[in-house]
Amino acid sequence: GERGAIVNLASVAAFDGQIGQASYSASKGGVVGMTLPIARDLAAVGIRVNTVSPGPVYFEDGDWGKIKAGRPEVYEKVLGSIPIGRMGKPEEVAAAIVMLASPVTGYTVGTNVVCDGGMTVRTQY
Repeated sequence: GERGAIVNLASVAAFDGQIGQASYSASKGGVVGMTLPIARDLAAVGIRVNTVSPGPVYFEDGDWGKIKAGRPEVYEKVLGSIPIGRMGKPEEVAAAIVMLASPVTGYTVGTNVVCDGGMTVRTQY
């Protein structure tokens, strides 16, 4: 009965936007916010909708590679905010997308998978 899967890509900025990123954070929050209602709309016709929200992902020639080279103090500050002590790898984000697109996860509908090395984990007292 399945007819496909849609996997949206957002960002942890949807939950934890930084200074100067209001519009970026709002747009990613919109993607996360639309996931559940669209999933409810399309589930009846056999289409699953989910979202992946990655944290910082390191590419040698990408933005973080340039920041590491030009402003190492900024790079180190971001790196220090990630509990596992490193940025994500592109293949780790891709694995989350592939998982949600796979028929094996046919019961996973309307959710958001955060892959950020624990960046957005909050301790509550």
